Amino acid sequence: MTTTTFSVDGMTCGNCVKHVTEELTALPGVQDVQVELVAGGSSPVTVISEAPLDDAAIAAAVDEAGYAVTPKGSLL
Repeated sequence: MTTTTFSVDGMTCGNCVKHVTEELTALPGVQDVQVELVAGGSSPVTVISEAPLDDAAIAAAVDEAGYAVTPKGSLL
C-alpha cells in the first residue's frame, strides 16, 4: 500500500469533498480517499492506493473535479 498526501485549494463544503473524492477514487488502484476540509483554504487530502500514483493523474483527477492541487503541495 502507498499513502500519498497533498493539498487541494478551493473546496468550501461537503459537496466539494464529494466531487474530489469521486474523481480520485476512480483512479486505478485507489483504495481510500480522506479529505480534511478547510473551507476556503488548502484542504489536506490523503489517498491510499495499491501502488504509487502518477502525480499528473492525481492533478488531472482533481482538475476534473474543478479544483487544483496546491502548488506548495508534495505533488508539484
